[in-house]
Amino acid sequence: MSRPVSIPSMAPLQPAMADITLTRDDMKFIAALVYEQAGIVIREHKEAMTRGRLARRVKALGMGSVAEYCAFLKTPQAAGELPELINAVTTNHTAFFRERHHFDHLRKEVMPRLLQERAGRRGRIRIWSSACSSGEEPYSIAASCREVMGARSDLDFKILATDIDTDILVRAEAGIYPAELFERLPADVKPLLKLESGAGRGEARISEDLRRLIAFKRLNLIEKWPMSGPFDVIFCRNVFIYFDTQTKASILDRFVALLSPGGFLYLGHSESLPQPHPHLRLIGRTIYERTA
Repeated sequence: MSRPVSIPSMAPLQPAMADITLTRDDMKFIAALVYEQAGIVIREHKEAMTRGRLARRVKALGMGSVAEYCAFLKTPQAAGELPELINAVTTNHTAFFRERHHFDHLRKEVMPRLLQERAGRRGRIRIWSSACSSGEEPYSIAASCREVMGARSDLDFKILATDIDTDILVRAEAGIYPAELFERLPADVKPLLKLESGAGRGEARISEDLRRLIAFKRLNLIEKWPMSGPFDVIFCRNVFIYFDTQTKASILDRFVALLSPGGFLYLGHSESLPQPHPHLRLIGRTIYERTA
C-alpha cells in the first residue's frame, strides 16, 4: 500500500500588477497636458476616472506604474503617445437619435426648407457632426435626411463627421453595431436606419446608402480647421461641457463663421451658449439659427 503523497499548495501565477496610484502632482500634469492638447478641462473630481483610464495605457504599454507613464509623457519620445492619451481620456457616450427632438426638427423643419431653397440642379447641402464619437449621431442625421430627400439625385449632399479620438473614428466609419441597439429604437425611426446583411453574429451594419453620405475625419476643435464651409447645419452636442468659457466662446465664434445665414446649430440638452451671440437666436430647445 503506497502512502499518500503530500502536494504542497501553490499560489496561482499572476502577472505583475502595475501601480495605478495617481499623485496630486501627476493629476495636475495630466490635466494641464490634456488642456494644452485638446482644450478639455479635467476637474479634480474626475480623478478616479482619470486614474482608471491612465491605467489602461499603462497596461497597454507594459509599464509598471502611472508615475512611470507620466514621466514618459514628459520626454520628447512621447509625442506619438499624445493622441493615445487624448483617446484614453475622452468620453464617447452617444446613441442613435439621442435627444430625439433635434432629429425631428431636422427632418420636419430644416430639410424641407433646404430642399425648397436648393431646388436647382446640384443644390448643395452640407451638415457637420462636429463630435461624432462612434457614429450614431451622423448616421441618425443621414437617416433623417435620406427620409426627406428620397431618391433625388440632383443634390450635392454631404455630412462631415469629425472627432478627436482616432480609435472611435475607426469604429464609426465601419458602421457596425450590436443589433440590440436597433431593436430598442422607437418604431417610427427604426425603419429610417437602413441596415444590410453580412455583419457578424448579433451585429448589424448601416447600409451603404447611408454610409456613403458621410465623410469621417479626425479634427481637434482647438486646432486649425481645414474646411471653409459654409455649413447649413452644425451639430455640437455634449461637447461644450468639457471646455472652459474662453474655449467655448472661441469655438462658437468659429462655428458661426462657418454657418450659412439661416443655418442651424444644435447643442446638447444640458448646454447653452457661453454668452449671447449677436448672430444666433434661440428658436427651440437648444436649437439656434444664424440670423445674419
